[in-house]
Amino acid sequence: MTAIDDPDHGAAGADPGPFVVSRPCPVCQGQGATNGQPCPTCHGTGVQRFFHGTKADLKLGDLIEPGRSPNFGDLERTTNFVYLTGTLDAAVWGAELAVGEGSGRIYIVEPTGPIENDPNLTDKKFPGNPTKSYRSRAPLLVTGEVTDWKGHAPEELKAMKDGLERLKQQGIEPID
Repeated sequence: MTAIDDPDHGAAGADPGPFVVSRPCPVCQGQGATNGQPCPTCHGTGVQRFFHGTKADLKLGDLIEPGRSPNFGDLERTTNFVYLTGTLDAAVWGAELAVGEGSGRIYIVEPTGPIENDPNLTDKKFPGNPTKSYRSRAPLLVTGEVTDWKGHAPEELKAMKDGLERLKQQGIEPID
């Protein structure tokens, strides 16, 4: 699988900070619309490159599909959506927090159908969707892998896991 080798994609060594879109859409210049209509190139998001963080070992051309076990929350359920983001930082969280064995992985993905804002983040934590986090009922096509990403500091990761555990204890599960 190909890794991204351009220095501006937000991998280790090029720290753009949290929630910075790695590549704005060249058609709408990251605005999400052209001529007052949602940009068809970026699905109205303003994002050219999408990521998916997980622990699954995938290959170029694989599809990430709904109907499988989730990376978070109640692991006995099956998912109705697949998730993607336009920021490397949000994908890093996905890779670090995913359940399962092995190392976290970040894949470059292309949606194969309509996408919508991820209500787990946009409605609950980050109004306006600065994380550029989305979900889809259609599969995501794996087109590459980011291999040189940098994880969060151990104390940040522990704080996030502790927070997720508190939510779980309170019976608050991700929306799917």
